[in-house]
Amino acid sequence: MAAPDPRALATLLVSCRDRRGLVAALAQLLYGHGVNIVDADQHTDSLAGYFFQRIHMDLRELHTDRVALERGVSEVAERFEMLTRIEYGERQKRVAILVSKYEHCLQDLLLRHRAGELPCEIPLVISNHEDLRAAVEPHGIAYHCLPIDRDNKGEQQLRMMELLDAERIDLVVLARYMQILTPEFCEAYAGRVINIHHSFLPAFIGGKPYHQAHRRGVKIVGATAHYATADLDEGPIIEQDVLRVSHRDSVNDLVRKGRDLERLVLSRAVRLHLEDRILIHGNKTVVFE
Repeated sequence: MAAPDPRALATLLVSCRDRRGLVAALAQLLYGHGVNIVDADQHTDSLAGYFFQRIHMDLRELHTDRVALERGVSEVAERFEMLTRIEYGERQKRVAILVSKYEHCLQDLLLRHRAGELPCEIPLVISNHEDLRAAVEPHGIAYHCLPIDRDNKGEQQLRMMELLDAERIDLVVLARYMQILTPEFCEAYAGRVINIHHSFLPAFIGGKPYHQAHRRGVKIVGATAHYATADLDEGPIIEQDVLRVSHRDSVNDLVRKGRDLERLVLSRAVRLHLEDRILIHGNKTVVFE
């Protein structure tokens, strides 16, 4: 069979209490609807007693229609008390990038998007400063500046949410956005906001982690991409990486080296989310690579 058009593909994500018959029930259901399973990956957390699965599907020979398929999945989900979600390949996710003055993560995301490495649409970038407008608008992306001070933070974040809703945004990426999001924002976009933190969490939470690392004399520094929650830097971790440093490295050296990691870790996390490879369970993630 020839390789399918990506628009004919879909992904089914499943999580539930572990029990016998889960894989068989889903496989039989999909077979009965004429779905070809391109690949399937699963994980059982034996400590929590939870089952997770990602099924990548080819729908070209679907015997019924998507409504019937979704109804069948819902029936199996009800029987086994599953949480399920189907994502269809023809619809690219719409992504908003939030940034302040540091441009390295922003530029990396924009270049990867232009090169086709990030399968999404980026209709807008929002910043609390004007500094990066010239870096964004040549890409044909709208740039919105919403300055924030101590008195207008709640109001501006409500305005930000209006912009995101108007553009039907699926994912918000904090590309070194140096503002703490309100609990209301985090709740409205739960599981849909990815932040890059410039340390290997849970070490050096909060501001100036490279300064903290230098004072501590660490031998590795890292970067962490995680889903943002109302608890600062404590959301479910998606991706991390580290590199070795030494006593010879100044704070500026750590910052320079760390920025390379930040770019890579953030782009990996965004791609994993766009490809529907992440399931959140409590404050942890299961990532199917």
